[in-house]
Amino acid sequence: MTNAEIIVVGNEVLLGLVQDTNSGYLCRAVRGRRGAVRHIAVVADQIDAIAQEIRLSLSRNSDLILTCGGLGPTEDDLTLAAVAKACERSLVLNPAAHEFVVRRYGELAAQGHLASAAMTDSRTKMARLPDGATMIENPVGTAPATLLKFSGSAIVSLPGVPAELKGIVEGPLEGLLAELFGSGAYLERELLVDCGDESLLAPLLQEVTAIHPGVYIKSRARSFGSDVKLRVTLAASGATTEEVETRLGQAENALTSLLRSRGIQVALS
Repeated sequence: MTNAEIIVVGNEVLLGLVQDTNSGYLCRAVRGRRGAVRHIAVVADQIDAIAQEIRLSLSRNSDLILTCGGLGPTEDDLTLAAVAKACERSLVLNPAAHEFVVRRYGELAAQGHLASAAMTDSRTKMARLPDGATMIENPVGTAPATLLKFSGSAIVSLPGVPAELKGIVEGPLEGLLAELFGSGAYLERELLVDCGDESLLAPLLQEVTAIHPGVYIKSRARSFGSDVKLRVTLAASGATTEEVETRLGQAENALTSLLRSRGIQVALS
């Protein structure tokens, strides 16, 4: 079985200012490919702390080491420097990463989201990768992800913004995951359900789960009230992305129809 470890990077997580949802998502993604996450660590934005966790993961012969966060343009985004230190590599300007960052800022400026597409030192910083690392395109944001194969492990550094991380895992990273875990895919969707009482929702979810046993369906409740909306996650794994999308779509349609027949409105989250 392929084993993975996750390193979540960010002072904001340790200070309780931001809730870590990335590790939970990555655990489901690994599990959906029949792998196992055996360790999760949360560390501060400090090169030595991050590098030490990476070294520990390497010492445990982890097949896949996933870091989350610390790839951006600010001074405290230090993950790639820490990966380089842990693997005794230098940081170098990666041509593919530089081309990606230039293109992405050009697109944002052309769309009117930024005043200028000029490559500042802060923007160029995101294109400096550990020597020997491969750039992985970010379909959502401006910071590329990276892959460095070192000492029998694949170290993948992902951005901390959940939408960016998810977009990479379910897109450009699919090839590497297939290589590590074998063929297969994992996807999830989230619905926003206009129901403030999880006890009323539970039997309806069970009914759909019984019809679609290959789809994991789970509600998440935080409070009660007539104006409360619950989030319902649907997740599945399978041989191909197309197969999983079909399975999820069938379960989503069944759940949506059942809930609406009971007067409960549903929307994509």
